[in-house]
Amino acid sequence: MSVLDVRDLRTHFFTRAGVVKAVDGVSFTLEKGEILGLVGESGSGKTVTGFSLLGLVDPPGRIVEGSIRLNGKELVGMSDRDLRKRRGREISMVFQDPIATLNPMLTIGQQMRMALEAHGRVGPRAAVTRSEELLAKVGIPSPRARLRSYPHEFSGGMRQRVAIAIALLHSPSVIVADEPTTALDVSIQAQILHTMRDLARETGTALIWISHDLAVVSSLATRLAVMYAGRVVEEGPTAAILRDPRHPYTAGLIASLPAMAEPGTALTQIPGTTPSLLSLPPGCPFAPRCTHATEACTSEPVLERHGTRGWACFHPVGGVPA
Repeated sequence: MSVLDVRDLRTHFFTRAGVVKAVDGVSFTLEKGEILGLVGESGSGKTVTGFSLLGLVDPPGRIVEGSIRLNGKELVGMSDRDLRKRRGREISMVFQDPIATLNPMLTIGQQMRMALEAHGRVGPRAAVTRSEELLAKVGIPSPRARLRSYPHEFSGGMRQRVAIAIALLHSPSVIVADEPTTALDVSIQAQILHTMRDLARETGTALIWISHDLAVVSSLATRLAVMYAGRVVEEGPTAAILRDPRHPYTAGLIASLPAMAEPGTALTQIPGTTPSLLSLPPGCPFAPRCTHATEACTSEPVLERHGTRGWACFHPVGGVPA
């Protein structure tokens, strides 16, 4: 049984201007210890997908359809009280900006103890031991002393490590990481990625890494799900997708990576802009930007499985899938 099984998830926002279909039929599974990269341009629905998994979508947004099964338990339709019992204990989230999620008035030790006590009584000594253990695991030097520090006394990379340690306090089955290295410099980013990969391997915690940066995700994730306009348009093993992308959008993302351009030449760009989710074109939402589009693309493509791969396109690019 998969740790997480998402089926036909649809999260819509009901605004005065109309219905925004931020997540429109997303499906994927996650196995124990697996790292799934959820990638795509800004506005593709990645973050709303992550928030939906934890029941963190606020009005005017709501899940209108679909299933989210965590360790075999259905989360869609679950009461707020029951969701809170699972949030942090079975599924946790690491947000993009740790300074916005850590309380500046409390020490790191106080915040970690509060997180532990949210799901049961914990003695002071046990709380310190567990907190110190996890700070050490994520690479915080002198962990016991740093429990008495406040968030502003840490660098950006260290604060993100603390946020990861808090997410790991209850050994959750799944951690959703929403672009947690975006604001960090390249060397710190690499350290965080290495830490997360090792933690997933050691603890068996499954990880969903949300990012617009395909280069970052490719060095971490074992599997990729590429999103566009609220839908997964391609999914499969990371190495296979990078070597042989089948959806034109995925091929465009890979071609636009700086590493793919010759020094001194202009970077490749995907033509056009992402469509408004209030007025998506009929059929394939990528068709207006796609050089392979034909009359067939006025019908909506369905993501079809091809072995370990899957893509939603009438005119896939590339060769025979690996």
